[in-house]
Amino acid sequence: MKMKFNKRCICLIFCLIAIVVHAQQIPLKIGGSLPEEVWETPLEVINYTQKTTTLKQDRDKLILLDFWATWCSPCLKNFPYMEKLQEKFGNQIKILPVTTQERSFVEDFFKSQQDKQYNHITSVVNGEIFKKLFPHFGVPYIVWIKDGKLINTTDAEQVTEKAISEILEGDKSSLQTVIQMDRGRPFMLSENFDLEKGTSLMSYSLLTKGKVRAIGSGNWFHREGNVVHGRQMTNISLMEIYKGIMYQIFEGNGDTFGDKRIINLVKNNSDLEIDYTLPETDFQDKMYSIEFIVPVSKAETLYAGMMKMLNEMTDYTATLEKKSTKCLVLKRTSVKDKIATKGGEQLDNFFRPMSVMKNVTFDYLMSALNANSNISPLPVFDETGYNGKIDLELGNITDLTSLKKALNKYDLDLVESERDLNMLFIRDK
Repeated sequence: MKMKFNKRCICLIFCLIAIVVHAQQIPLKIGGSLPEEVWETPLEVINYTQKTTTLKQDRDKLILLDFWATWCSPCLKNFPYMEKLQEKFGNQIKILPVTTQERSFVEDFFKSQQDKQYNHITSVVNGEIFKKLFPHFGVPYIVWIKDGKLINTTDAEQVTEKAISEILEGDKSSLQTVIQMDRGRPFMLSENFDLEKGTSLMSYSLLTKGKVRAIGSGNWFHREGNVVHGRQMTNISLMEIYKGIMYQIFEGNGDTFGDKRIINLVKNNSDLEIDYTLPETDFQDKMYSIEFIVPVSKAETLYAGMMKMLNEMTDYTATLEKKSTKCLVLKRTSVKDKIATKGGEQLDNFFRPMSVMKNVTFDYLMSALNANSNISPLPVFDETGYNGKIDLELGNITDLTSLKKALNKYDLDLVESERDLNMLFIRDK
């Protein structure tokens, strides 16, 4: 009886060990070995001689899993380059595209007229097994596997002949590890903070310069209910950060922000703005990322706090100042209401071949005009006093004359005048 008990205990212990080991493998950390079943598991593939394949025939190669999606244009543009690398290194490497999207959807995508150029790409589909092992929040995302182990995770930009050769030849790798970050948590905040059960985050701020590879370019709002008490902007120019902040400050003051409300007195704009027509490698060092979080009770201080931090920590000062400014003032020319909406679906097609706006406020028109310098270089200011929603069918707008003519039909006019307007002044320190 005693022996049976011991055998059962030993069996139970081994089972528990196996469960723990398996749990440690998902997600896989750098240096960890791929679970044996991954090499043997049939993988669904498209554009291949068979409907499934396995990794076991490539086990002795340097394997690059190229995570992609049909909606990711950089992923698609990268395919030809990956094919050239595969051709150059031959049987030494295996570059395998992987998507979690379904077979039928991807096949239909490759059959479309626009994307037929990619219909020879062999790719894993329904690749959830890899998504669990190598979790990520965006694509393209590259997983590097050698000698059965995860040796690195990177962005696609780092996949080069040099990087592959370094690994194949056993040299020290120049790759920078990328472990993608979740925008839903404070930027760069250690996950160890989540273990502090008796502590709550009151405020948080971070400002970086230079591309952060672990996250894409974009925005995130921290909300509690409908209250925004935090803002994150990543991998964009400092000027774009200024604009994002000013848009919110102006809106809070019942005004409309646009490029025409900026007075840039900086002598050298090369560090302030980015020329996106250049290769990304030419401006990565000019990318900024910012995060600012305040208590919900102090939400109204969010954007002013962000501006204060930028003014303290960068080489520039940005201030809001009143200035007498030549502008175009939108006015009503009669009390007759020709603009009230008839309801229905909201539509904002201003500056399309046939400009139509339906069931929107004048804010939409102001934003469009202040963002467009082709109609007029002057800021546009709303003095209609009209707070309801409007319908406007303006036709083909090509210049200020055609716009004024179209507005006149609705008893509206744009009149050149001068007003004391809030302007954003940006200066060198």
